[in-house]
Amino acid sequence: MTPEMILSLRRRLAQLGRGIALAFVLFWSVGPIVMIVTAAFTPEKEIFSLTKSAGWRPTLENFVMLWAKWGDFFTGLINSLIVTLGATLLAVVVSTLAGFGYSRWQSRFLAGSAFSMIALRLLPPIVTTLPLFPIVNAFGLNDTYLVLILLYATFFVSMGTMVMRTFIDQIPRELDEAAMVDGASSLQILRRVILPLCGQGMIAVAIFVIVYAWNEFLFAFIFTTKNAKTAPLVMSEMVGSLDGVEWGVVFAATTVQLLPVLIFVVLCQRHLIQGLTAGATKG
Repeated sequence: MTPEMILSLRRRLAQLGRGIALAFVLFWSVGPIVMIVTAAFTPEKEIFSLTKSAGWRPTLENFVMLWAKWGDFFTGLINSLIVTLGATLLAVVVSTLAGFGYSRWQSRFLAGSAFSMIALRLLPPIVTTLPLFPIVNAFGLNDTYLVLILLYATFFVSMGTMVMRTFIDQIPRELDEAAMVDGASSLQILRRVILPLCGQGMIAVAIFVIVYAWNEFLFAFIFTTKNAKTAPLVMSEMVGSLDGVEWGVVFAATTVQLLPVLIFVVLCQRHLIQGLTAGATKG
């Protein structure tokens, strides 16, 4: 074989390898979602059947049963929406303010606090949950939206701050200096110079908080009982039902709970990628 043929063969093998790797990643990530959605539209008696009929037709039976038997699930969705929006707003605001401070001011205290935030973020949530329970109980915040909003936002402020700091670092300091010459205060610089230029970073932080808060179970399980019970908690009750698990209803609930955040992430993926790659080309 000539060198040109060998080079061409190597290129084809490389393309084949990339194609196989991409197919595996798609199967690994998209496959379970397809299976869940398909099962949601499949009659319950056929979900785990090894000999399904060739003429499979989708049905809304599982969704009808979900509405009839588990009305609490839709209340939980509303609770999840309230908590998610509140936690996202709080986390984005705090992360932006903190990121601005870490980006524009330097001190040993700030460096130490940044290290502390990262160290605390590495701890499993259960480690901080148990000590927090008596404090939350003392303030009467159990089973409220506020406790979940504070916990979810706090859990992601550390990562959000680092994302916003990296993004704000890309904004030239000359813009700050020009605004200061015109008499602008730090708050005015943040509002008129920084915020209009760091929108993609804020969206990236918001996406992470939304995905986490919408699906979080541990904090909701420990700190809520009825009034602020979220959708994942209701779904756990479906699986632990004493009357037996109705898997068709479970898959229907999973589909309803999954699709909104999945659609949101797909629509915002461009902003997410741009926000997370901020600073990658910094000189």
